[in-house]
Amino acid sequence: MRIGNDRRSDDFEINVIPLIDVLLTLLMFFVLTTTFVQHSRLQVNLPQASAQDRDMQPPVLTVMVDRAGHFYVGSDEVAGTSVDQLKQAIARVAGDERDRQVTIRADAMSSHQSVVTAMDALGQLGFTHLAIATTPDRPDTSQ
Repeated sequence: MRIGNDRRSDDFEINVIPLIDVLLTLLMFFVLTTTFVQHSRLQVNLPQASAQDRDMQPPVLTVMVDRAGHFYVGSDEVAGTSVDQLKQAIARVAGDERDRQVTIRADAMSSHQSVVTAMDALGQLGFTHLAIATTPDRPDTSQ
């Protein structure tokens, strides 16, 4: 005769199938009701640079990009807008010094591609100390 409770042999089982059904339903609900942001409609607010005092030594090498996308290395205009022509002009002015500080002075209305082309040419030549010139933001005088 066996004395005691026979519950030890009973295994408890948790049925997770209804939980999975609920989670999948919630997942489908959130995926279907999410509004997707269209990147073409985003307005980008560019950062402003502060007007703190900086080292006032003039940069050794300056690459300028005007509004039309023409490049100037130092004070000499580059004939053409390709990366190879820009690389030749930079190599002619810079010589063998690749650890110089280079400042890219681009017009505010110049295309982003022109600035990237200048950065690409400098990177291919081995320049690593690049800076983009900005103007200090104006303090708000309406307050």
